[in-house]
Amino acid sequence: MRKYKPAELNESQLENLVHYGSEVIEDGLKYVDHQKLNGKNHLDVLFVDSEKTMVVGKLTMVEDDNMLLQGLDYYNYVTNNIEVLTRIFKNDCIDPTKPIKLILVAPNFSQTLTNCCRWIDANISLYTYKCIKFEGSDEVIPIFSKIFIPTPPRRLEEMDSFEDQLGYLTNQKLREILASLLADLPNWGNDLIVIEPIKYAISIKGEGKIFMTLTLRRENFLVETHSAEGKWTSYPVTSREDLDNLMMLMKSNMENKLK
Repeated sequence: MRKYKPAELNESQLENLVHYGSEVIEDGLKYVDHQKLNGKNHLDVLFVDSEKTMVVGKLTMVEDDNMLLQGLDYYNYVTNNIEVLTRIFKNDCIDPTKPIKLILVAPNFSQTLTNCCRWIDANISLYTYKCIKFEGSDEVIPIFSKIFIPTPPRRLEEMDSFEDQLGYLTNQKLREILASLLADLPNWGNDLIVIEPIKYAISIKGEGKIFMTLTLRRENFLVETHSAEGKWTSYPVTSREDLDNLMMLMKSNMENKLK
């Protein structure tokens, strides 16, 4: 294994990272434009994703809770001017009818910021990053990690239909995967499984006890259940393979609730 060491990121490297390395943050993410704020530390960035959705990015070189408010302010500006921006960046084929996404990228996020994102009704993603250099090379390599935002509890009057739930997902293949799982779930527990839609999530119960929640995002869904160690954990599902890898754990948790 090649030896490496942590590397600091300066402002120009941050700009290059955004411009040339956007796909490292998220598959299919393409850089469109950026603007410096106050000359340092913060960047407002426009991306377009693989689904031709406009993505608003806020990047910072330091942990800063204020970046959430600043990001939402930029999100508001882009939302109000989406038609104009679509024409300005017409070569990027942005679809102005799709809901805009907000991505925050920082070395770290406080629990306060993560908790606040939990209650905001917008499509927000958080990514932390660190940078390394391999021995004998001056190239700075970024490593990104997605931070999953907990789903807030929902009131009963906010329930959606299953059709609304599936329609919230923008990825057609994931809609089919989720629909297949929902169709199969009743067979797991001899009609003892209860499936209840709530806003942005689906509650799965065995004999009245929740053993799993399916939480919907625009680009994927999360299986939220107890890990093998007994900790309530969110598992992202972006493919059939991801779901297959969780089958044993999900069924084990169901059986524990039905005992």
